[in-house]
Amino acid sequence: MSLSQVNIHPTAIVDPKAKLGEGVSIGPYSIIDGDVSIGAYTAIGAHCLVTGHTTMGQRNRVFAGAIIGSEPQDVKYKGETCYLEMGDDNYIREYVTINPGTGEGSKTIIGNDNWFMIQTHVGHNCVLGSHIKLANLATLGGHVQIEDYATVGGVTPVHQFVRIGRYAMIGGGFRAVQDIVPYMIAGDEPLRIFGVNQIGLERNNILKETIEILKKAHKVIFRNNFTLKEAIQVLSTDFPQTEEVKHLCKFLSTSTRGIVR
Repeated sequence: MSLSQVNIHPTAIVDPKAKLGEGVSIGPYSIIDGDVSIGAYTAIGAHCLVTGHTTMGQRNRVFAGAIIGSEPQDVKYKGETCYLEMGDDNYIREYVTINPGTGEGSKTIIGNDNWFMIQTHVGHNCVLGSHIKLANLATLGGHVQIEDYATVGGVTPVHQFVRIGRYAMIGGGFRAVQDIVPYMIAGDEPLRIFGVNQIGLERNNILKETIEILKKAHKVIFRNNFTLKEAIQVLSTDFPQTEEVKHLCKFLSTSTRGIVR
């Protein structure tokens, strides 16, 4: 890519080996290392570092002070080659930190159209879908998985290996040490499920009929004193097998840390 097609501030340091797409802009005093690839029309703000084996898609916005792709915070890390792969249209605010994987050839993977608010952290080997929101100071430990359209409130730590299901929401200032079931809203200390994330579902145009099915599923999982195995059986046999119900059953049956109840 010709430098005439990108906008690099004179104080920025860009390794000649870095791959920059058309229309990329690099702000004052930012550093872009050689194994980095940045997609078209992505804007890197001032005083940012993009390093490691990092690939960013198109139209991402990175604000001042963010550090993308730096070595993972893992005592097991011994300098092996690890990767960070990010999609398109992500919004990365000030002082966000996102680490690559740890373990030779491993990856941290981030989808599209996610919001990372001020000072959020994504640890090594995390896998995030799309349309996710992390509020200020939300912190993801290593190997966390977050499905599409989930929301994590501010100042909320998420324990390593925890999964957060699609359309789920965790309130601000709480701790997540077990899986958060899809479509549900969680809060309180210790964390518990309050009900279906109805407002979040309605905002994303989920049908009213689907929301009513999810409310009944909530009662089966969290209010009827069933074991997890019994709840899965009821959902599998007594409910219409919509895509949402099937996803609930799969999520519940594959939990390794247990679920927040």
